[in-house]
Amino acid sequence: VQENLSNWYVRLCRRRFWKGDYGTDKIAAYQTLYTCLITVAKLSAPIAPFFMDRLYRDLTQATHSENFDSVHLADFPNYVEKYVDKSLESKMMKAQTVSSLVLSLRKKEMIKVRQPLQKVMIPILDENQRAEIEAVSDLIKAEVNVKEVVLLDDASGVLVKQIKPNFKALGPRFGKDMGLIAKEIQGFSQEQINELDREGSCTLVISGNSITLTQDDVEISSQDIPGWLVANANGITVALDITISDELRKEGIARELVNRIQNLRKDSGFEVTDKIKVQLMRNGVLEEAIIANETYIKSETLTELLVFEDHLENGTEIEFDDIKTLIIISK
Repeated sequence: VQENLSNWYVRLCRRRFWKGDYGTDKIAAYQTLYTCLITVAKLSAPIAPFFMDRLYRDLTQATHSENFDSVHLADFPNYVEKYVDKSLESKMMKAQTVSSLVLSLRKKEMIKVRQPLQKVMIPILDENQRAEIEAVSDLIKAEVNVKEVVLLDDASGVLVKQIKPNFKALGPRFGKDMGLIAKEIQGFSQEQINELDREGSCTLVISGNSITLTQDDVEISSQDIPGWLVANANGITVALDITISDELRKEGIARELVNRIQNLRKDSGFEVTDKIKVQLMRNGVLEEAIIANETYIKSETLTELLVFEDHLENGTEIEFDDIKTLIIISK
């Protein structure tokens, strides 16, 4: 519920819930959430009987989808094989892994998620992985705020992988031969490292004996390259372009402004559908960013009129990055 439903599905579907007409896509988003909540209510009823009964009744009394007076009288959910889509689950797992890696690199470099970045490169191990990541690339771009997801067939000239023996795993398995095996691992070529990373295992011959190494027996990492940060997990490597161009910087400022306006709308008690006028005290850097991204700012905040003033009385002070100004919003 916390990771996959709340932090992933609901958060990524906010635009589907709130934007646009009440069409097929919006209905599908709501019905999926409804199905999840009513199933959670039934599954959790023995653990949290009162809360889940309230949740169940709130859901079913509004829709009359079920006629039980209480969740404790309803049928327990059954596994329905036709609803299970392993391919979709695998795609989402890759989207989550890539997103998590990129967000961790942003955090490491202290680059806020509202600041757009140009590109993330991902080396592809096989055609199945390519197809799965391509299917969720738009989702990844939106989640981590990058313009491009570039898939590399051959990353040998771009990304250099390193390998280290995992002595905690090798020791119990190989005992006195651990030293020989560790030395062999440290001498792996890029091709051997890529094979182990791709296939999940490889075979070595040590002292006339054939042994099988798995990914658990080693630690594979990638070196950072100039202007990029690199990370890997679950067999996926990402390289993030951390160069911020002037255009990207202006878009980042625009996104920060949108956030401040949305917060002011909420604090002012405006309805979601209210159209507004925004007055800003002149600030050269902010003005340039707004002019370059005016359409985006207006559409996201339902701003009908956006004007710059030389002087502004009784405005609210907003501040982000190195920008400080005054703002007034009104219906």
